[in-house]
Amino acid sequence: MAVQYECCDVEFSKRVLIIVLLVIFAGLMSGLTLGLMSLSLVDLEVLAKSGTPHDRNNAARILPVVRNQHLLLCTLLICNAVAMEALPVFLDSLVVWWGAILIAVTLILLFGEIIPQSICSRHGLAIGATVAPAVRVLVWICFPVAYPISKLLDFLLGHRHEALFHRAELKTLVNLHGHEAGKGGELTHHETTIIAGALELSEKIASDVMTLITETFCVDINLKLDRYLMNLIMENGHSRVPVYYEQPTNIIGLILVKNLLTIDPEDEAPVKSVTLRRIPRVPESMPLYDILNEFQKGHSHMAVVV
Repeated sequence: MAVQYECCDVEFSKRVLIIVLLVIFAGLMSGLTLGLMSLSLVDLEVLAKSGTPHDRNNAARILPVVRNQHLLLCTLLICNAVAMEALPVFLDSLVVWWGAILIAVTLILLFGEIIPQSICSRHGLAIGATVAPAVRVLVWICFPVAYPISKLLDFLLGHRHEALFHRAELKTLVNLHGHEAGKGGELTHHETTIIAGALELSEKIASDVMTLITETFCVDINLKLDRYLMNLIMENGHSRVPVYYEQPTNIIGLILVKNLLTIDPEDEAPVKSVTLRRIPRVPESMPLYDILNEFQKGHSHMAVVV
């Protein structure tokens, strides 16, 4: 009788151990389904190239696993389903049928779904990198079943595209990373302004950013560089001053303020005696990117919009 009881205890312990392992396995598969599938390829590539050393290492280990996302999804769901289906079978041999149902539902819901998904939603990158070798083994084990299903999903749903941001979304993302957003961002106001301006270059044309001629400080070519005009130029603080002939809308060139340093106001030399630099003319519909390319050639830092 003692031998029989001892055999029963060993068998009971084995079944309990199997049940515990099935719950842990099902929870791991459920957590990885949420943790790994929520990581886009773009996020992982960003972390792999510019994250912290720990994040770069984790992202590099996860990237090969999540490349084929439909195959990974099928593998994790198949393994999770097998563990959940096997759990009531072993419970049924230990307790009555209604007890097996209650225990199975409780274990699966609490330890197989809620807790694992809560943990993996916060630490999915670290956990995924740790179990990446085991996930590769599971992919190969489930390959005969998972691969055809994944190819069917590829055919019906298409491959999952990388979640790249549009310009407007990227601009909002940059603003959220600024100090003023109050979310702990590291970008200053000037940095966010510069980045946002660069993102808008392709959408804006010359007429969107030009300064009206009525608001522009410019001088007549027939004026004399006396003390009054020289002081007026200095007070405006510009390094370049447009020059017009007879009327302000007829801009013919510009002068560099630094070239006026050698001119004595007492001589009252005419403006036309100073070297005039050519000023390019651009149509009002010209994109800002094209204007920027013209400026980068070094011919001028100013243009007239016509």
